[in-house]
Amino acid sequence: MANNEEQEEAQVQDTDHAEMRVYELGFHLDPELPIDEIKKTYQDIHKVISDGGSVVAEGQPNKIPLAYTIFRSEQTGRRDFTNAYFCWIAYETDGAGHDKVLEAVKAETRVVRFIDLRTTKDSAKHSAEMAEIYAKMPKESDSAESDISETELDNALKEVEVA
Repeated sequence: MANNEEQEEAQVQDTDHAEMRVYELGFHLDPELPIDEIKKTYQDIHKVISDGGSVVAEGQPNKIPLAYTIFRSEQTGRRDFTNAYFCWIAYETDGAGHDKVLEAVKAETRVVRFIDLRTTKDSAKHSAEMAEIYAKMPKESDSAESDISETELDNALKEVEVA
């Protein structure tokens, strides 16, 4: 019985936490918005985060194809999204700051979908490093592969001398 009371008390303390924690917010923005609106929306969310805490790492808006179609019911009817601008911000804040971030993102109609996870500073910094590496890699359409026949490849390999 005492164990259940301790668990309930721990849950209450977890939602009211005053210590700083690190979170990562990932969100998709409406792909039909003008680029100025995309930047403004990203900056608005960024400001809410930096007002209540500090930004650890971030990924600027980047238009991507979605792995599956996301649909949203709007006043005009159903809207399907097959691509979106993906952004992410890792931030450190307390419980009140985290609540403000979630309220702001939920209220933002230009956000198609979002996820907010608890993480660590090291993981967030690693995500930023990996994003930089992937951004520098050539895209499949950029790399031109020449069509070489097997015969040409075999002949080239015969010419190579192994030392």
